[in-house]
Amino acid sequence: MYQLLTPKSLSFYELIDSGNFEKLEKFGDYYLSRPEPQAVWNKSLTEEDWSRKADAIFKKTKGGDEKGEWINLNKMPEKWWVDFEEENLKLKLSLSSFKHVGVFPEQAVNWEFIKNKISQFKNPQPKVLNLFAYTGIASLVAKKAGADITHVDSIKQVVGWSRESMEESKLDNIRWIVEDAMKFVKREIRRGSKYNGIILDPPAYGRGANGEKWVLEEGINELIQCCSELLDETEFFLIINLYSMGFSAIIPQNLVNLHFGNVPNQEIGELYLNDSFQKKLPLGVFFRFASV
Repeated sequence: MYQLLTPKSLSFYELIDSGNFEKLEKFGDYYLSRPEPQAVWNKSLTEEDWSRKADAIFKKTKGGDEKGEWINLNKMPEKWWVDFEEENLKLKLSLSSFKHVGVFPEQAVNWEFIKNKISQFKNPQPKVLNLFAYTGIASLVAKKAGADITHVDSIKQVVGWSRESMEESKLDNIRWIVEDAMKFVKREIRRGSKYNGIILDPPAYGRGANGEKWVLEEGINELIQCCSELLDETEFFLIINLYSMGFSAIIPQNLVNLHFGNVPNQEIGELYLNDSFQKKLPLGVFFRFASV
């Protein structure tokens, strides 16, 4: 059954409005206006309303690059903290040159899934691998739930960002790996490593720690095949989240069924956020399964 999933209300986040290829959001105390290619409808608020509310606006660099710059209208800090009260975590946010701020709120439905699956395992400290982990909120949620976490990302700065959130949240002992995800999983296969949970959130395009090229449609097949050799056969979960225009959730479903066989408790669908005018903003597709 194809599902449309959206988080329950989050203490630190609200999607105020969306439209005209933009979104207006509140992270903690600050309002941000950012590009959003899937918001093809009209805004509900006026441009004057947006301008009056926004503390910072992201403007893309000309030429189609994802990079750009923030126009800071109200002297807001470039870095700030929010309380993720639902999980008793503190998260560092920052105005990055790629328009991201360090958290993807639609992923809260997967954070809840991770926490619930870990709580149902008989193993009191299951091993969880977070690949393309970025600023690692999934890593923090899994750690707080009692898992032994390996956090892999190719960018040293965002791994450091994750570590700051871990320390501020009074957690410790996450295994930090700055490396290309594919290289890491192949080495883990040679070592005979196994994980009870694997979280995959690969970008459409990226570079490894040593310049390795990642293209989603070229690498996803081999990556899922590798993950099939790493996932524990007794207690397990796997989450695949993809945010790439035109990429169907049927693709990871086919790949999982090919490399894992007919896995139990399959869930497939889209993640979205509701703005305050009840317009649904799609923010990626997911496929996940679990032993329990």
